[in-house]
Amino acid sequence: MPYVLDGFKRRDSLCDTNVLRIHILIVGSKGPELVGEWKMKQIANVLTGCRILGSILLLFFPTFSLGFYVTYLICGLSDMVDGTIARRTNTVSKFGSQLDTVADMVFMVASLIKILSAINLPLWIWMWGGAIAFIKVGNIIWGYVARRQFVSIHTIMNKVTGFILFLLPLTLSFIELDYAAMVVCLIATISAIQEGFLTISDEGSE
Repeated sequence: MPYVLDGFKRRDSLCDTNVLRIHILIVGSKGPELVGEWKMKQIANVLTGCRILGSILLLFFPTFSLGFYVTYLICGLSDMVDGTIARRTNTVSKFGSQLDTVADMVFMVASLIKILSAINLPLWIWMWGGAIAFIKVGNIIWGYVARRQFVSIHTIMNKVTGFILFLLPLTLSFIELDYAAMVVCLIATISAIQEGFLTISDEGSE
C-alpha cells in the first residue's frame, strides 16, 4: 500500500513538472509580445523624460538661437503628445501624471531663465506673474495638507495656459510684449483660480 501511494505521489510530481514546462513554453512563446507591450506602456513616460532632458539642454543654447528654438519646439511637442499617447494606449498612471507635472515645471523654469535674461519685462508683468505663482503654490500646499500628497490637476484651462505660454516666445518678433503678456496673464489667472476651487472641493485629482 505505501508503494501505491508513493506511485501516486510520483505521478503527481510528474504532472506538476509537465504543467510547469508547458507554462514556461507558453510564457516563453509570448516573451517578445510581453516585452513589446511593456515598451508600448513606457513610450509616454519616455517622451516626458525627454522633455526634462531637453529642458536642461535648453540652458546651454544662446537665447533665441536656432538650437534654442529647435529644442524649445521639441520639448513643447513632447508635452502635447505624451498625454495623448498615454490615453490612446490606455497607460495613464499616477506616476506618469506626476512625472508630467515635474517635466512641465522643469521646462517652464528653464524657459523662464533663458527668456527673462534676454528681455526686459515691465513691473506690472512681474507683479501679476508673482500673484499667479502665489496662487499656484497655495494650491499645492492646500492639496498636500488636505490629502497628504501632492495633487496634480490637469484641466482644460491649464492646457490652454500652457499652450499660450508656449507660443509667447515664438511671437515676440511680431506681437508687442505688453499685449501678448496681458492675454497670457489673464488666462493663467483664471486657470490658477479654477485649479484652487477644484483642489478645495476635492474634484479633478488624479
